[in-house]
Amino acid sequence: MKTTARERRPFAECIPELVAAARGDLKATLIIRNVKLVNVVSGEILPGMSIAVKNARIVYVGQDVSHTVGEQTQIIDAGGKYAAPGLLDGHCHIESTQMTATEFARAVLPLGTTGGFFDAHEISNVLGLDGLRFMLEEARSTPLAAYMQVASCVPSTHPGLETTGAFIGPDEVAEALSWGDDMIGLGEVMNFPGVVYGDEKMIGEIQATIRAGKHADGHFTWKSDDWRLPVYAASGVNGDHECVTAEDVIERVRLGMYAKMRQGSAWHDVAATIKAHTEGGIDTRRMILVTDDRSSESLMNEGHMNFVVRHAIAQGVKPVTAFQMATINTAERFGVSRDIGSIIPGSYADIILLDGNLADVNVVMTIAAGKVVAQNGQMTADWERYELPDLAFNTVKLGRKLSPGDFAITAPVAEGKAELRAIEVVENHVETIEKRVQVDVTNHLVQLNPAVDLCKMAVFERHGKGGGQALGIVKGIGFHKPAAIAMTVAHDSHNLTVIGNNDELMARAGNIVADMQGGVVMLTEDGISEFPLTVGGIMSNEPFETVARQSEGISQALIEAGCPLNNAFMTLSLLALVVIPEVRLSDKGLVRISADGIDIVPLFTGN
Repeated sequence: MKTTARERRPFAECIPELVAAARGDLKATLIIRNVKLVNVVSGEILPGMSIAVKNARIVYVGQDVSHTVGEQTQIIDAGGKYAAPGLLDGHCHIESTQMTATEFARAVLPLGTTGGFFDAHEISNVLGLDGLRFMLEEARSTPLAAYMQVASCVPSTHPGLETTGAFIGPDEVAEALSWGDDMIGLGEVMNFPGVVYGDEKMIGEIQATIRAGKHADGHFTWKSDDWRLPVYAASGVNGDHECVTAEDVIERVRLGMYAKMRQGSAWHDVAATIKAHTEGGIDTRRMILVTDDRSSESLMNEGHMNFVVRHAIAQGVKPVTAFQMATINTAERFGVSRDIGSIIPGSYADIILLDGNLADVNVVMTIAAGKVVAQNGQMTADWERYELPDLAFNTVKLGRKLSPGDFAITAPVAEGKAELRAIEVVENHVETIEKRVQVDVTNHLVQLNPAVDLCKMAVFERHGKGGGQALGIVKGIGFHKPAAIAMTVAHDSHNLTVIGNNDELMARAGNIVADMQGGVVMLTEDGISEFPLTVGGIMSNEPFETVARQSEGISQALIEAGCPLNNAFMTLSLLALVVIPEVRLSDKGLVRISADGIDIVPLFTGN
């Protein structure tokens, strides 16, 4: 069925029509009869209910809505199925799926996600406000209730630690927040030390957000009992997804913040954080379920917010409570509960029907803004595809060809052993560990021992801003044969990152990625797996199914090379994110994040 994407008018404009339709003077466009209503406002399951919809909004909820039925009214008999509000993702980076907003919508609508709060700081780090603008415009073309946040950290810290493709400061934040009500606030403030210690840029961005009546999201990775968490909260940042323990949730809620519990592809935090409620007894009103980063293959094989809600229920959360954490709590956090997050008169008709046991979160129909858009796991609606602007392409400006010599690490000794700081990955978590390791040195050059699980890592600036580069060592990749992976998906500056144990393969892989204008290449002596990402070097312009298949190809190639990590590519893509402890590599060097702040440290110890 061909349809316009959505018709979401401001509530105030709709009031005369809504009241007339609720009386029955105007007839409903859609009736859903005989549902078990998941009332996330009252926390009840109400059997034998019906819902009347006029155009995009709900006008009547009750046992009898017959007075709203007209000759043209579409009637759906739910046969006793559950009706719940469409699921909302309270913190998500669409770019992390490697899909455009259009294909993201096609992927998640059949899974019951009807809206979300999207921090487009990946494309913003590449293209600045121009990138954010086209992401917003494309999201508006879909049936999703898509709310965008302006990126707070472009770059993620001060420029001396990394090179990014753009700059966003207080003036740019103010401009972006004027683009419409769906520009909902400031994206995760990753430079939390800057906030705590009064960095003028960070404080100015938060001020611009508060002045606009919008909301600021957080990213605080110091421990929850650190004295600086209340300082961070005092700034106006009142939501945070960097919760990995129950204590993290409890301390944030006690300070009036919204604690976002994350279940992404590679970050599995819900099982631990949900204990703040199941064991600690904390009120759940300020607890939200989110995905943060979820790959296209995870969407295809596991799901989106339906998967996260199901997982929370499996940890002992009551089903209705889990649904609240993915609907009304999320809407209230961003101040839009008048429009989304519940099935009540006046709200947008973003409704999902679920079959079987509610705890199974088995979505069989998705209604967005009063229109059936998906049924039995398949999209039933289509809309005119948004045409991406020219500026979205040809963004990889490496400026030269790489050679094996670019990956030679010079040691401070001529022969023997040297000690250096390695980045050790932690499976299913965003943090890394600083590990001191001994490496062999011959003629001043580091030699990797095949028996030791170490790889080289290189970051090359690719935005055409000076061509900086740096080298480091990573532990925990697990390659058991010569292999290299190169990618321009390297949060958040998205410079060209290459990881491997063979200099020649690393150079070849990096050059292939640069030549295809962004993406991921996994290369061994046995073959190659390619994942082109030509939109900003971080997203594909292909259909969801193609993106998922290519993403799976990279995952399989990593496994075949010996990498044991769950969702390894997503974990590797964060090794250049210089605001998460303990150590990362940028194009400027090895960056250490500690309780005292962020700074560049020498690769070799004692220097």
